[in-house]
Amino acid sequence: TQGVHMILRTSMSLLSLCFLFGCATTGSSEEGLSSRIKSYQSQIIEDEVTGSNLVIVGAADGTRAMSVVNSGRPGDRDVDASTIFPIWSMSKPITIVAMMTLHEQGKFQWNDPVSDYIPCFADLLVQDGDAVRPATEPLRIEHLMAHRSGWAYYSGWEDGVPNTNSIKNPVPPGYDRPHTNQTRFNDLQSYCEAIALEPLAFEPGSSFLYGINQAILGRLVEVLSGLSFQDYLTQTLFEPLEMVDTSFVMDADKRSRFQPLWINSEHLKGYTYLLNELTYSPTSQAHFGGEGLVSTAADYANFCEMLANGGEFKGNQILTQESIDRMTTPLSRDIMSEMGRPSGMDMGYSVFVMRDSSAEGNAAPQGIFGWSGYHNTHFWIDPSNQMYVLWMSRAREFSFEIPAGLRKVVYGPAE
Repeated sequence: TQGVHMILRTSMSLLSLCFLFGCATTGSSEEGLSSRIKSYQSQIIEDEVTGSNLVIVGAADGTRAMSVVNSGRPGDRDVDASTIFPIWSMSKPITIVAMMTLHEQGKFQWNDPVSDYIPCFADLLVQDGDAVRPATEPLRIEHLMAHRSGWAYYSGWEDGVPNTNSIKNPVPPGYDRPHTNQTRFNDLQSYCEAIALEPLAFEPGSSFLYGINQAILGRLVEVLSGLSFQDYLTQTLFEPLEMVDTSFVMDADKRSRFQPLWINSEHLKGYTYLLNELTYSPTSQAHFGGEGLVSTAADYANFCEMLANGGEFKGNQILTQESIDRMTTPLSRDIMSEMGRPSGMDMGYSVFVMRDSSAEGNAAPQGIFGWSGYHNTHFWIDPSNQMYVLWMSRAREFSFEIPAGLRKVVYGPAE
């Protein structure tokens, strides 16, 4: 089954969405935009980049249109708005928004040392060439928000074998290596105590390095709120945003809707559940705010709608526009260059902020922001048009080409 399906929340049509995007570059009719999106989705499947996938294009007023293209291939499953996907690093903006709500409550200041709330971060070390020395600057909350702490991602493996003396186990290792985090760390405090022993790559705040920061922020949420990370997210975000299927754990119902992974990596090719990497176990409280959530297209579209609508969802003010502005104020320039991609994107609080879309070959407006997940989930918010676009699939290897190409479909090529 494939096609464009309207989610009828208002009478606004996809044609209206097209006008908001600027039909001079994206086509002059509903059929033109929808067919372009569907053709792009089909091409991604044909090229064996992903299996079944869906796109939601939505407006701040609640209007949205969904395009579903299923592969129909053995081992794949048809997707819809209720399919459960692991969203990996699209967990990060949710964690950031949770921190923004706590800041609005006056629970902390951005320059506060993290050690004021989690004492194990008081005496950090910095890697200085071949030597390790004490840090001269404190780790501050804003450093974690913007990937400027000096911690990267670590697997606990060296030269293809496990390093039994290493504490470097904050995130899952590769598909061919056993996952130890959710057995080694049953809660976020023990995780923080382990990572605090790992030397930083530089003095806190002095540079950008994509890494494990949001996992620490999850523990900060717990300390600041007095609730578990999951409970704070549920009460503050998931319930008011009607994100009924977004969680760090999966019950039998969610597992029955969990999308299989399409992997096309070297000698591996096919659909599987054997490479999940995370357990989503209800017995663990090691809920990693950087990568641990599962969600649906319907749920994440609500989160996007809130951001596109100045922090408001169905009459409830979840976040202020001032907080969104702070989230999207760049603190690190040309982050894509750090990741081997064309420049033109900066980073605010764990979201990219577009400065020049021509570098990736499209005409997206300046100021769009968003992020992506390891298994090829992607989203961006378009503040100038009060719009958002969400791509949901489950596939490896990860590709930044998917959102770049989708922006070319929506906005047209770079001039």
